Amino acid sequence: MTPLLRIAKRALRYLTVAALGLVAGVLAHQLHQLSEGPPLQPWHAVALTEEFTAARAGEIRSFDDYRRLEARLFAQLEARINGRVGSGPDHALVRYSAGSAADPLSRAPNWNRSFEHPAERPAGGVLLLHGLTDSPYTFRALAEGLKRQGYWVLGLRLPGHGTAPSGLASVTWEDMAAAVRMAVAHLEAKVGSAPIHIVGYSTGAPLALDYILGLPEGRRQPASLVLVSPAIGITPAAALAKWKARLASLPGLGKLAWTDILPEFDPYKYNSFTANAGNQVHRLTRGLAERIEARAADGPIDSLPPTLVFLSTVDATVSTSAVVERLLRHLARDRHELVLFDINRFAAKATLLISDPGPLTGRVMADATLPFAVTLITNADPESRRVVARRKPPFAAAASAPEPLGLAWPRGVVSLSHVALPFPPDDPLYGQRPPGNQDLLFLGDIAIKGERNLLKLPGEWPLRLRHNPFYGYLEARVIQWLAEAGGR
Repeated sequence: MTPLLRIAKRALRYLTVAALGLVAGVLAHQLHQLSEGPPLQPWHAVALTEEFTAARAGEIRSFDDYRRLEARLFAQLEARINGRVGSGPDHALVRYSAGSAADPLSRAPNWNRSFEHPAERPAGGVLLLHGLTDSPYTFRALAEGLKRQGYWVLGLRLPGHGTAPSGLASVTWEDMAAAVRMAVAHLEAKVGSAPIHIVGYSTGAPLALDYILGLPEGRRQPASLVLVSPAIGITPAAALAKWKARLASLPGLGKLAWTDILPEFDPYKYNSFTANAGNQVHRLTRGLAERIEARAADGPIDSLPPTLVFLSTVDATVSTSAVVERLLRHLARDRHELVLFDINRFAAKATLLISDPGPLTGRVMADATLPFAVTLITNADPESRRVVARRKPPFAAAASAPEPLGLAWPRGVVSLSHVALPFPPDDPLYGQRPPGNQDLLFLGDIAIKGERNLLKLPGEWPLRLRHNPFYGYLEARVIQWLAEAGGR
């Protein structure tokens, strides 16, 4: 062995030891944080068994079968978790406490469950897919809008969701994908020859893409696709989650199954998060990226239906650049569009920003190689809260004249957020102002000042915008996109 080779092998050993030490240190730090944090509750620890999985697809063959299983699942939730949780002032914000402000059964219907809006003569069928930790409530408002347009609408509760965070400790993305296939087949049977459309939010977006890319040749394809805040790309944190999930099975390391253990006060969304959930997103998006790249090696991908994408230029959950570079850039020309919601240039002054998305937005709006249209929703000018739409056609280097939208940024709002896009300003839970019924919990635009560590809500909760002041524009564009794709 040459001296140079010996040095290289020694350096490799040192690097390996250093990498393992770093991983061990990170895991030890997280375990220490979790051990110092709140204890696991029944909704973290109890596994519900009446849940759909890919292995049960032979048994649960229809959406009717799925809903019957779902009914048994929610009965099990009531018996094994809700029935073990107390009531009273200490549980006033616990979603699993009967009669609490956060109890989803205090609102009708229970939007954690799958729902369906039939149509007598459907203009088409629309499948709505929510994101990770979310529920069908995500698309409550859009479902109503599509129903008014004559669509047969199905809001699917993805496996592991709508019940307890423990559901995400064992679910796989393959379970969710199997449920999507079942739901599409149900819609096809209900609407006949009318077009099918899929709308996916966050993790629901790659599930929609997985379905379409997995269609065998000759199989009926959806007429269009709408992706809202799509989870595209791979993050190192998600990759690390796989090892945390494996180590959690060892004695004494059970808390490693969780990356966050938080109070559960939201009736339609989990606040706690499992390592397995992060791993499943990693597996799904990694596999999807590989498939897209492999298909793009033979030229632009023409197997995707017309696709409309909505994104906030600032998003703490997904990457704008990944959506552009790992998906839209690889697609066939003249069929797809990206709608970007810029930050509020009137309120978000550069001195206050950690990072300005302006350079990325500027590159996208000036890139003449992009095969898709881009619409930027931005301030009419830096001294105005009014917003306009600046549209750039495919392969263009500049946008056309701005289109006034008759909309403006609300005072005090500096940007949208990942969780804001699907919810209208009048949403009774996440909206701009509380509903008339003061007994209902409101988690929307809460303007509160006071001392820290006073409220039961996490400190960052009131800061994150949870509704979209431009929701009306988003819904109108979705309806227009579906109508044009469906030939209406």
